[in-house]
This record gives sequence, structure tokens and C-alpha cells, in this order.
Amino acid sequence: MNEKKFDPKKLHKLNNPQRLEDIPPDYVWDKLSIEKTDVLVEIGAGTAFFSIAFLQHAKPSKIYACDVSEIMIDWIEANVVPKHPNIIPVKTEEDSIPLDDEIADLVFMINLHHEIDNPTLILEESYRILKPRGNIFIVDWKKKDMDEGPPMQIRCLPEQVNKQMVNSGFKHVKIINKLPKHFLVVGKKEHQCT
Repeated sequence: MNEKKFDPKKLHKLNNPQRLEDIPPDYVWDKLSIEKTDVLVEIGAGTAFFSIAFLQHAKPSKIYACDVSEIMIDWIEANVVPKHPNIIPVKTEEDSIPLDDEIADLVFMINLHHEIDNPTLILEESYRILKPRGNIFIVDWKKKDMDEGPPMQIRCLPEQVNKQMVNSGFKHVKIINKLPKHFLVVGKKEHQCT
């Protein structure tokens, strides 16, 4: 098991309600300035814990809950889909997402960035699947000593994430550092003039 990757045997930790206090969906949503969302994509969805939270908050018609782990996808299929049929589990590779171009209004990743070996590739995929004027947000652990979260040496700085997003074509990228344990980086795919 790669020490950067989340161990699927600990998936019960992903359903801890404390996570919604640490990363409140309404707080994050407020920072996005989105009018309407129809399709959301969560990359690194795990047990779809945050997919459910954003489904309830934003009321999109569907959320694609993407993960590289077969165990997580099977868990979502068995435990989430029966209650939330508009959450659709999608098995992905680390740097490719089997979804069509420009289908999503919002792509998001929560506590995933520090696990990714090549973040630029997944950001380019995020850009590809976003509609023009679509939004992206990334939440991850602050690089500071605390009892929870991944080892300090694999955590990333929000400035790194900001730069990677800008390099992948996102505009209006900004860092929001107000949460106690996490940083938030938001960005937008601009409408392309032809």
C-alpha cells in the first residue's frame, strides 16, 4: 500500500460526521458564487460522504462519485445508490476520468490532493470535463502539526495547488484559508471564444 494513498480498510473514518463540521458544505458553497448546478463530479469520492452532503445542499440532478478504488466504488453501489440514485459511482484511473467533455458544472476534490502523484494530470482532466464557466474547488489538509490527517511530509501548500490550477488553465483562482484544519482553493473554467 502506497503510504500516500488512503487505506480502503479504514473507510468507516470517511463517514465521520465531524468531517462536515471541519469542512461545512454551506461554507464552501458560499465561496464559489455558483447560480445553478445540474451535474457535479467528485474526484476521490471515497464513500461518497461529501457527494451526499453536496447533493442535499445543492440539489443537482446528478453527482458522479469518482474513485480509483474498486472497494470504494462497490461500497457506494451497495450503500449509497439505493438511497441516493442520482449519485453515480465511476471507477477512474489516477489521471483519467471516463466522463465526456464539458459535462460538469462543478468538479471537486476533498482531502485528495496530497495523495495524487501527478496533480497536473487530474487538474487537466477536471478542466476537460467542466462546462465553460464551470467551477472547481479543492480542499485539503493544512501543512501544520495536528493529531488528524495524513503525515506532515505529504501534505501540500495551498500556493502549490493554486499554481497547478493556474497552469492547468483555470482562472479566478483564489486561496481561502479560514477553516481551522483545511485550506480551500477555488477556480473557474472561462468561456472560450472561438
